[in-house]
Amino acid sequence: MTRETALITGASRGLGRALAGELARDGWNLIIDARGGAALAAAATELSGLGAGTVAAIAGDVGDAAHRAALARAAAAAGGLDLLVNNASVLGTVPLPRLADQPLDDLAEAFRINTLAPLALIQAVLPALRERRGAVLNVTSDAAVEGYPTWGGYGSTKAALEQLSNVLAAEEPGIAVWWVDPGEMRTDMLRDAGEDVSSATPPEDVAAALRRLVGDRPGSGRLRAADLMPAVDGRTR
Repeated sequence: MTRETALITGASRGLGRALAGELARDGWNLIIDARGGAALAAAATELSGLGAGTVAAIAGDVGDAAHRAALARAAAAAGGLDLLVNNASVLGTVPLPRLADQPLDDLAEAFRINTLAPLALIQAVLPALRERRGAVLNVTSDAAVEGYPTWGGYGSTKAALEQLSNVLAAEEPGIAVWWVDPGEMRTDMLRDAGEDVSSATPPEDVAAALRRLVGDRPGSGRLRAADLMPAVDGRTR
């Protein structure tokens, strides 16, 4: 049996780790990345125990070209790539400032990680994705399309990622390209932004919805995780 292979960035915690767990239980080969080596190694051990085929854990900064090259080599060594998940991102300036006070150096760094790094990684593995008629899943945000005060810097990086995804879908009809708004999740990132996470959706619920997305493989487009989740008592979770 040929196992499918996924490359997931930011996979040591939160949504990235939860989605890696969903795919591990389905027997996927996994290539995972995060900046923290110890947390990434712990995630790799857990994923192996969940049933993943192989788990290649490569610690580093996705904004670094040498690190992206290492991820691309791992995909080639796996014999191809069926799914790229661009999940790693940064908030930028914390506490989140109004645009009038946004430090531009911090914003440039957020664009480097949230927008340019995903595009660079797509460029690096696109031949492998084309060969397997794979898929790209870019994790974006409702801040990309809504006018939330103080979220302008972060939201603009995600808005740019959404438009890159939109154009990539038009240019690469042989692969699926999804840009997904996960909604508010109970993660360290949301806490760091100063938001109340008590009523936010657990990342495990969003990961389960994304697993169904990958399995169903709809056409390219923008999706909301809330619309992919099952209805509960007449409401959508």
